[in-house]
Amino acid sequence: MIESTQSHSAPTPQALRIAKLQRIQDFLFHGTTQFFALSVLIALIGIIISLIINAWPALDKFGIGFFFTKEWDIVNGEFGGLIAIYGTIITSFIALLIAVPLSFGIAVFLTELCPGPLRRPLGTAVELLAAVPSIIYGMFGLFIFAPLFADYIQPALAATLGQIPGFGILFSGAFNGIGILCAGLILAMMILPFIASVMRDVFEIVPPVLKESAYGIGCTTWEVVKNVVLPYTKAGVIGGIMLGLGRALGETMAVTFVIGNAHRLSASLFAPGNSIASTLANEFGEAELGPHYSSLFALGLALFMITFIVLAIAKWMLMNMEKKQGLKT
Repeated sequence: MIESTQSHSAPTPQALRIAKLQRIQDFLFHGTTQFFALSVLIALIGIIISLIINAWPALDKFGIGFFFTKEWDIVNGEFGGLIAIYGTIITSFIALLIAVPLSFGIAVFLTELCPGPLRRPLGTAVELLAAVPSIIYGMFGLFIFAPLFADYIQPALAATLGQIPGFGILFSGAFNGIGILCAGLILAMMILPFIASVMRDVFEIVPPVLKESAYGIGCTTWEVVKNVVLPYTKAGVIGGIMLGLGRALGETMAVTFVIGNAHRLSASLFAPGNSIASTLANEFGEAELGPHYSSLFALGLALFMITFIVLAIAKWMLMNMEKKQGLKT
């Protein structure tokens, strides 16, 4: 038996040059992408440091009580962020309370129920709403929505929900159109296309075989959505909601137009109020160095902390859902 041997020729100079060039390209690509990723972290750390440095005089003077005090007296130099923080949280909560169910319904209709010829035009219309500038929403809210809200919606709310004991105080007060509730409704209009677009996109990536299998064993459309679509896309759905909440928390011009810009704390949703973003928009340009200036930065720091806490809660909820899903399987 003759054993054949295979000779391996040495790499040619051209092959060595190509291999060296590939290693250099990989090194540059890795370094570039790593720089891009780290630049986001560096920018975030820079924002936090700048906020803390500029807010420190106010925090040093008023202490942690700054975030729980409703006083905002520019003349006497006494400042507290409670009113602006309250307005930011309440208007964002109202916006989510209205926009999330509507967005979910829109996304389900577009992906599961909408006739083929209407699917693309309606989807495009939803995406176009997201492209409308915030100042347009503000002008619409102030000049068109607020008068209609004062003449028709506020009296109806006061006559119905306002008569419920213990709950009616939320819908009491003068019918002037602008206020916390009006700002929350305008914010709902603004964030709805963002949440609906994300939900629609993630619903569309569900493998058709999963839905067809569920329909094949007799499931209704709601059962398919609840038991197949939502578990498969929960991360994307929560991400879309967080995207909408992020815009609601930081929205400036639209809220400034319709919230009333009053440093008053009231239990009524009809009453004018303030948010962190609207306070910064109204006062930052005229603030002088000192307690007023640093207090505005402290409000910015409060907004950052609120956003961070909300994001942390969302991540925790998502991890909890995945853990429960793993235990079920």
